[in-house]
Amino acid sequence: MDPLDAALRLLDWIGIAAFAASGALVASRKQMDAVGFMLIACVTGFGGGTLRDLLLGRTPLFWLARPELLAIAAGAALIVFFTAHLVESRFRALLWVDAVGMALYAVVGAEIALIAGADPWAAVLLGVITATAGGIVRDVICNELPLILRREIYITAAAAAAVTYVALRLAPLPRDVALVSGILIGFAIRAAAIVKGWSLPAYKSRPARDYPDRR
Repeated sequence: MDPLDAALRLLDWIGIAAFAASGALVASRKQMDAVGFMLIACVTGFGGGTLRDLLLGRTPLFWLARPELLAIAAGAALIVFFTAHLVESRFRALLWVDAVGMALYAVVGAEIALIAGADPWAAVLLGVITATAGGIVRDVICNELPLILRREIYITAAAAAAVTYVALRLAPLPRDVALVSGILIGFAIRAAAIVKGWSLPAYKSRPARDYPDRR
């Protein structure tokens, strides 16, 4: 394993832990027990990658082939179970750990799709799915408004990360440059949105038209 692949393996673990922790933080808001924490953590950590693998026809699913990922997700969930009460604003913490996982997995998902032979546009889409689907399932299960439907820049940041990676790989630029650039851009956009409260323009309702009676 070369240094870049070793670094990616470490980042993969960090991404799983970040997504699992974000799921566990939601579980803490819902006052679940330890088993509920681990379940929501695993759904969040593995949901996007599972959907990506199913769409690509990759078997076995990535987390079935790498049991250490289950241990990382469960461990992150238990750490949050015992420490969540120490975090003053758990929703704010959720946003930041989720931002880390989003940036990592938008790029990792796009890379896996390219390696599997997907077209560039499909690789971008699968990168976004990898980064967001787990969070959607987490919020639906926990009866929360999905984060990507809030007035925040989220899915746009994931798309920017995936597009950056794919574009730089097609340029072509070295793999490490594309990976690092994609992750940094995705996280930077999401971080700026959290700090500055950025959001895309929302639809504003307008008065309905009164049509003349044509009878």
